[in-house]
Amino acid sequence: MSVSAPSPLRHDRRLLRWLVALAVLAPLWWLAYGRLTDFADAALSLIGQSRSNALGEALHFFLYDTPKVLLLLTGIVFVMGVVQTFFAPERTRALLSGRREGVGNVLAATLGIVTPFCSCSAVPLFIGFLSAGIPLGVTFSFLVSAPMVNEVALVLLFGMFGWKVAALYLVLGLAVAIGAGLVIGRLRMEAHLEDWVRPIIEGGAINTPDANPAWAERLDAGRNHVREIVGKVWPYVVAGIALGAGIHGYVPEDFMAGIMGRDAWWSVPVAVALGVPMYTNAAGIIPIVEALIGKGAALGTVLAFMMSVIALSAPEMIILRKVLKPRLIATFVGVVAAGILLVGYVFNLVL
Repeated sequence: MSVSAPSPLRHDRRLLRWLVALAVLAPLWWLAYGRLTDFADAALSLIGQSRSNALGEALHFFLYDTPKVLLLLTGIVFVMGVVQTFFAPERTRALLSGRREGVGNVLAATLGIVTPFCSCSAVPLFIGFLSAGIPLGVTFSFLVSAPMVNEVALVLLFGMFGWKVAALYLVLGLAVAIGAGLVIGRLRMEAHLEDWVRPIIEGGAINTPDANPAWAERLDAGRNHVREIVGKVWPYVVAGIALGAGIHGYVPEDFMAGIMGRDAWWSVPVAVALGVPMYTNAAGIIPIVEALIGKGAALGTVLAFMMSVIALSAPEMIILRKVLKPRLIATFVGVVAAGILLVGYVFNLVL
């Protein structure tokens, strides 16, 4: 007995339901994302706390960043799920891998400049790139560049230190992002992705039997993508942000300024090591950078600290742990940290 294909009327009804749902949910998503600060302020007030103390600052950070990252994760993964139905993963990989891998790294790192995400917010796009079949090394170039080299950081650096510092930071930051992606890509570490991720990047997550699926099927694919990915990683997102919130509220600035102000070769690696456990974005770390320099810290050492905070945060590693195996995470940290150390020494030498 043959099974009849869904009728055009049924497809039209499904598409209409989707359009209604999107017409309602998309504005709500946008409204929620634009009112995150108000939400965090109101929630903090409800529990009787204020940002005038370390606990209140940590709670505010958690209440702001948790919905922000989850909203980004859901929205980006849904869009990437729909986009994937237009492009076969094999074609995408062929376009960006092999002899064009370097071009892909440059494009991914450049894209990071115009996406002012903190490291945890960049993870959703990182996962989306993987699910679209983009090579691992290329996705890492974006993951490094997005939080570290973006217009927010560049504008703030320009305003405080002038165009020479901002330009040198741009060039060296892109070099770190591109170089890290190239190194990781050449190491061929796809086997160190978590088992549930590999079928996604091999094209097995979205099954579209029709070569030209209708829009209802494309939107269904986006929904399924969200269930598959967000359903697995959200506990790690919350745990990572909770750690970041605690560190954000309680890290002592004076101690770090004393370490980074010393004229010793080991001040740069110590600054990087101090920065890794912290978590904030470029806009949040720039005032700390200014304060540290005002207390006598060397510019290159402080910028290395800044890069490690926004590109190698411990909360980011917790979130990535759901996607990457420990060896790949360790390789990522080692390669990027080496690039950051080089940047710190170059800045201290040149400036």
